[in-house]
Amino acid sequence: MSTEIKETILFVDDEETILDIASEFFKFKGYRIFTACNGKQAISILEKERIDCCFTDINMPEMDGIELAEYIYINDNTIPVVIMTGYPSLENTIRTMQNGVVDFLIKPVNLNQMEICLKRVFRERKLFVENIILKKEIEGKERLEKLNNELLSRIHDLGIMNTIMSDFTTLSSSSLIFKRIVDITNEMTPADESRFYVLNSKVSRPFEIAVSSAALHETSEYHGTKEGTVFGTDLIAPLDLHENNAVETLIMETAADDLPLLIPTNMGVQRLPETIGSMIVVPMNIRNDIFGVLTALIRRGDNEFSKKDLYYLSFMLQKAASAIENLALYENIYENLFSTLYGFVKAIEVKDPYTQQHSDRVTDVAIAIAGEMGCNGEEIDILNVAGRLHDIGKIGIRDEILLKPGRLTDEEYEIIKEHPVMGADIVSQMGLWEREQEIIRCHHERFDGNGYPDGLKGDKIPLPARILSVADVYDALNSDRAYRKKMDKKEVLRIIRDGAGSQFDPTVVDAFMRYYKRAEPVV
Repeated sequence: MSTEIKETILFVDDEETILDIASEFFKFKGYRIFTACNGKQAISILEKERIDCCFTDINMPEMDGIELAEYIYINDNTIPVVIMTGYPSLENTIRTMQNGVVDFLIKPVNLNQMEICLKRVFRERKLFVENIILKKEIEGKERLEKLNNELLSRIHDLGIMNTIMSDFTTLSSSSLIFKRIVDITNEMTPADESRFYVLNSKVSRPFEIAVSSAALHETSEYHGTKEGTVFGTDLIAPLDLHENNAVETLIMETAADDLPLLIPTNMGVQRLPETIGSMIVVPMNIRNDIFGVLTALIRRGDNEFSKKDLYYLSFMLQKAASAIENLALYENIYENLFSTLYGFVKAIEVKDPYTQQHSDRVTDVAIAIAGEMGCNGEEIDILNVAGRLHDIGKIGIRDEILLKPGRLTDEEYEIIKEHPVMGADIVSQMGLWEREQEIIRCHHERFDGNGYPDGLKGDKIPLPARILSVADVYDALNSDRAYRKKMDKKEVLRIIRDGAGSQFDPTVVDAFMRYYKRAEPVV
């Protein structure tokens, strides 16, 4: 008797003699054996045990062999079924073949014949199962590859969306947003060129304000007139008259419909000139009103725009519109806050006729010095705010000290010295202008470190504060004060010149002198 554990066989027959003989024979051969008297008993075994092959009679009570074969085929078609019958018919043969039966034995069945059949069935079953596994592996690999490609596509889409959203949140002006719109269009689509037009209730015809060419990687701003568009560069050619008329018509129609337009291929029926192969037109709305239109063109070639390109551009214009709206809102808030704060400064200056418009004059001189020194636009913008608000902290100083006609006592002077800190604190409450707060706080620091409130020295003092310090002292010496008349201009210049290296930054003093000689050449 073989000790090797082989496959499991299920014999189903209503003749117990056949079940006993087959069971003993195949157990001796090393197989696991289960027996059942009809199809229902067989199903009960199939639900609990793993069966590798089933031999079944056809004619049995309660559930015959054909019904059992059908059940097995539906639930696990890897189990081979061999039919045993003493009454073969063409009809039964066809029905069993339809249900996946692999062999058909005629009773009385020879046991050796059954074994040969079983070995052949297992050999074919092994190949069948291997093919199924291989097929599933291939399908799994293909599915995995498909999922991977879908994932990569989603990652790519998310990357584009994040780029769009992050790009617009960092831009500080509407003109930069319009430039970025046309640049992004060329970066993320096959567009050869893209243009943004303003079109709203105040502009009856499309007014081109930005264009980008993918081939030349150039972006330009435009300034239009009623007669046409004046181009800021010769690198990007304007649309010819025929193109311009066709594009303008599509722009006007798109704006009227308020729906994006995709022309994937110019087949000669889209009213486009032959020079344009594919085109997208997308409207931009701000607060539900049309504001402008983006166009993207592909010249003749194999490329064409897709629905995904249209989706990207529509999404981009939504974000750009939000950025423009937020920027306008921010600028409005900014202007309102600045006006409020500057109103405080004016209230201080109104109390003292000698110091009226002091902040404006200091700011003008500071900006002139900054220009002389080649400061960048950001530093000049900082000076423009900080200069006008540098004395706002004096609103917290009592009038009897602030407007005292004589010299201040040491105690009063210490109180006056608090105004830079008070001013920085007032501005900080608005949540804006961090750099400006720093300049307001530092405008009484000295280059030699003997200033206030923090005793900063040299380059530790921000450059705009060093510039503001010179402009502030110059205007103070050159103005009538509550306790003295303004000084002679030559004396003012001498004090400032002598303060270089101690009170003032020498490079700022040099720049001031150059500016002064140009502004006041007689002195």
